[in-house]
Amino acid sequence: MTDANTPAEIVTTPAKAGFKTSEFWMSSVATVLGIVLASGAVPEGGTVGQIIGGVLALLANLGYTASRTQVKKP
Repeated sequence: MTDANTPAEIVTTPAKAGFKTSEFWMSSVATVLGIVLASGAVPEGGTVGQIIGGVLALLANLGYTASRTQVKKP
C-alpha cells in the first residue's frame, strides 16, 4: 500500500546537456550583447552604456547558473 502523498512510481528525466537548453542560448546572447556594450563598441552608449552592458553580462551568467543549479538538484 502506498501513501496518498507519495506516488507509487516517480518518473525522472535526465537533465539535458547545458548547451542544448534554451537557457544557455538566451544567456549566451545576453552575455555577448552585454560584452559588446561594455567594450564600447557601440559609441552612442557612453560610460552608462558600458556599465549597463557589464551588469547585463553579469546578470545573464548568474541567471543561467541559478537555472542549471535548480535543474541538477536531486
